[in-house]
Amino acid sequence: MSASSTDSSVTPARSLGQRLVILVPYLWLAAFFLLPFGIVLKISLSETALAQPPYVPLLDLSAGWDGIKAFLGGLSLDRYGLIFSDSLYLSSYLRSLEVATLSTLMLLAIGYPIAYAVTRMPARTQGVLVLLIVLPFWTSFLIRVYAWINILQHDGLLNQALLALGLVSEPIAFLATDKALYIGLVYSYLPFMVLPIYATLVKLDDTLLEAAADLGCRRWQAFWWVTLPLSLPGVAAGVLLCFIPIVGEFVAPDLLGGSVDPMVGQTLWTEFFANKDWPVASAIAVTLLLLLGGPILIYQHLQARNLRVGP
Repeated sequence: MSASSTDSSVTPARSLGQRLVILVPYLWLAAFFLLPFGIVLKISLSETALAQPPYVPLLDLSAGWDGIKAFLGGLSLDRYGLIFSDSLYLSSYLRSLEVATLSTLMLLAIGYPIAYAVTRMPARTQGVLVLLIVLPFWTSFLIRVYAWINILQHDGLLNQALLALGLVSEPIAFLATDKALYIGLVYSYLPFMVLPIYATLVKLDDTLLEAAADLGCRRWQAFWWVTLPLSLPGVAAGVLLCFIPIVGEFVAPDLLGGSVDPMVGQTLWTEFFANKDWPVASAIAVTLLLLLGGPILIYQHLQARNLRVGP
């Protein structure tokens, strides 16, 4: 009787503790994602005004129900109609998707061999190599981009090296071009691609490769039919971790790339700080978030399905 009574008294406490642990991330998301998103969504449905803040209507709770009705009556979808009808905003979205896609493909082409090579090393060496991959994170992202400006400028280290080796007869214009933009993005986001792939490959069961070899598979065939399919979850995670932030990137395109075809992050900055058009900028941000939400939901759906099916 005493044991059963003890179990019945402990179980509700554990259940409450588990619920509190699960509740914490939801509260975090509500406070730092849903609430800011709601504010941005409200601004995107407003109209631009020469005021502070530069939009109307404002929600006046002191006016009671009449204030709420006036606020709701002043909301409009015109900002969204503008960004879908103006070629400037559409081109910035397409430019961002183009840059993010090409950068992610470059990162995958460079990051996968690096991650695979690290897993082939002894365990002690792997830790050192992973540390070297993560090491750039110890320096500010902005400082790293400025370092690339010094390297890629007209009389920078890269041009000096090319001239010294006799590979070029005159300095090459790297800055304010797509070449500099892709170099900066690939360098900055490479750890985001390497680490998820490495985490997947390092858990790969070597007996599967031995079984493939026993069945007559060559090394490249074993890689193609065993290693690559089993590493796809890590590839998908790395692709999302790189593609999504690159779409909204501002620092690297603004400092390294040209200004002829701005990305959506640059367009957002212009609307917020130069044009002071907060409703249009908020509409661009909301649309971008909804655009990027699709790949995330698809990835989560596939992950949930894989967990249900099992290995």
